[in-house]
Amino acid sequence: MTTEVTDAQLVKRVQKGDKGAFDLLVLKYQHKIVNLVMRYVRDPDQALDITQEAFLKAYRALPRFRGDSAFYTWLYRIAVNTAKNYLAAQRRRPMDVELDMQDPEQYDLHAKLKETDTPEGVTLSQELNQTVERAIAALPDDLRTAIVLRELEGMSYEEIAQAMECPVGTVRSRIFRARDAISKKIDNLID
Repeated sequence: MTTEVTDAQLVKRVQKGDKGAFDLLVLKYQHKIVNLVMRYVRDPDQALDITQEAFLKAYRALPRFRGDSAFYTWLYRIAVNTAKNYLAAQRRRPMDVELDMQDPEQYDLHAKLKETDTPEGVTLSQELNQTVERAIAALPDDLRTAIVLRELEGMSYEEIAQAMECPVGTVRSRIFRARDAISKKIDNLID
């Protein structure tokens, strides 16, 4: 049984008045949504509040959920919009996106990196991580969102297109441009 089928069943139960089914959806996705919101809001307490608000908005809107997209894609969009609305109200910029560089193959760097168990390698890895984080933070919002959804959330191009409400071709272009910009920053560090 796939996640979408299970989510769809839970959504139908919620739409029929089963509040316990929504609790199951919250338990399933609360950590992912908190981590997502933490990319926008630096304060963990605020991130928890925003996450709770996003789930509340989702619960209230669930009777109108048609199932055109996966539940998580729909919930993701609500959480992002809630976080952005909070930032707009606070007039603050989103925090830098943290990136786990344990998997440097994401950016085709494995050929350029030396062993990381040496002090020099550890330093290079830390500098590389900081460079990637700064490069992602410096991207325009549409490019940053697309690359984060693809590389950190593991979403498909189709899911990203639904979440960002744009054509798949646009998603591919944004991800290409984001990777290119990040790669240029990394090349400057390594060369």
